Order: sequence, then structure tokens, then C-alpha cells
Amino acid sequence: MPFLVATAPGRPDHPNEDFAAVTATAAVLLDGVSAPVHPDNGCSHGVSWHTRRLGALLLAGADAGASLREALAEAITAVSAAHEGTCDLGNQQTPSATVVAVRVADDHLEYLVLSDSVLLTEEGAGVRLIADTRLDDLRPRVAPGTPVRAWRNVPGGFWTAGADPRAAEEALAGTVPRGAFLAMTDGASRAVEVFGDLSWEGAFELVRQRGPSALVERVRDLEAADPSCRLHPRGKARDDATALWWEPAPPTPS
Repeated sequence: MPFLVATAPGRPDHPNEDFAAVTATAAVLLDGVSAPVHPDNGCSHGVSWHTRRLGALLLAGADAGASLREALAEAITAVSAAHEGTCDLGNQQTPSATVVAVRVADDHLEYLVLSDSVLLTEEGAGVRLIADTRLDDLRPRVAPGTPVRAWRNVPGGFWTAGADPRAAEEALAGTVPRGAFLAMTDGASRAVEVFGDLSWEGAFELVRQRGPSALVERVRDLEAADPSCRLHPRGKARDDATALWWEPAPPTPS
């Protein structure tokens, strides 16, 4: 079965900072991490530039057979080299991204998850959530007045794919039995995590039955019903949203 992808920017006047791409057996999904409060992030290229280049290089490495950690570390190193001469990569707000990468093998899936994009995999009659929860775990422990972003890519904090290839070692990585899977940026998973409109199982089945675009459209409807963010507090009224789906082909009749 082919991979299916749906993506939509949160605002029509702003570039989509999500990125998703696939080959025959590998898929990557990234969500660019922007810093609207501090637009001077030391990079003249921008978040979407970084996310697209990082995603393309990561996919190339995964498709070539490198371990997913190795592919991510090499992609981060290559993107950093492309602009370290013009940009301040020591700035903590330098562009970075959350990452989900999956490679399909004959009897299993290899995965890598970094930061708050999530992966759902088929497990028996239900689904398994693979999520890096360090950002959510950190929020209650941050001192009042200290921005959570100050803990990005530092020991004891949370990690995203920015300029430091050590982030690859901080990612969750492993294997699960081969089966259908759904990857989502946090703009798509807010149907579950922010609005509580769907369970993880409900989101998985919605995409199985109607495709990833149905999930993105569901999020847009939920956002439109609460434009002031009063009922469902969130950092952005509308966010870039991307969902990526794959399932095995049905058995060939004998």
C-alpha cells in the first residue's frame, strides 16, 4: 500500500513549517520549531528552509539503509555545515524540528521519534502510542518566569533536531511488528491532545477509514469552533498540521 500524506499550513500568509516525504520503504515527518517571541534566531534562512533540508537528507539516509539515529545525526551535521558560515548556530533559538522517521522491513517497522510529534502503530486490536514526553514532563518543573524553550537541547531538558547532532542519540528509537502506522505533527494530534475530540484509537481509525486529510480537516473544524482559544487554551489558534499513514497491502488471493 502507498504512503498517504495530508498537510496544511496554520496560516495562509505563513509558510508551512511541517515537512513530510516518503520513498518506497521509508517515511519522515518533521515539524519546524519556531520562536515567535524571539524572531532573531541567528539564522537568515528561516525555519521552513531548515526543516525541508533536514527532512530530505534524513529521508535519503534512511532509504540508503543507515540506522535512523545515524541518518538523523548525519542530516543535522550536513544542514549545519550548509549555513554555519552565515548564521549563528550557537543561538539556542536557531531553527530546529521535531522528527518522526519510519522504515518498513519485511516483518517489522523501525522507528525514531524526537520531541512532540507522535507515532501510532497497530498493536493487536488496538494501537500503541510512541511519544517523546520530555517536553510535557518538563513543563510543571520549570520555575515561574523561565521560558520552557530555555531547556531545549540542554542536558536534563528536551531535545529537537537543530544544530547539534547529539539530538539523534536523545531520540526514541526501536522496532515494532510490521503493521499500519500513523505519524502526526502536534498540529494534527491536537484533535486528541488539545481538543479531546478523539482518542488515539479514534484518530487511527478515522485515518484508516477516510485518509489523513480527514484528520487535518477535523482539526481545522475544531480550531474554527474556538477561535479565541478560551475553551481549549493553546499557543496558536491554528497550527500547521500534517498526518502520514501507511498500512500493509492485503494478502494476495491464492
